Amino acid sequence: MPIVVTLDVMLARRKMRSRELAERVGITEANLSLLKSGKVRGVRFDTLSRICEVLQCQPGDLLAWEAGPEPPAANDDAP
Repeated sequence: MPIVVTLDVMLARRKMRSRELAERVGITEANLSLLKSGKVRGVRFDTLSRICEVLQCQPGDLLAWEAGPEPPAANDDAP
């Protein structure tokens, strides 16, 4: 996937656990885990903004672009 989520790196730099970030941002630990693993196809700007506020970082500190194949969209198999 060309967009890589580096949230784990920022959590480690801030010495913060996922549970604390989820509570402070107002999202579930399950959703935060999906975001950290890169298994989501998008994130709301207000959620990204709250994460950045809590971690005192910029969106570019959490997301990176890497060249590579784009995963197939859910409806690419449709006739």
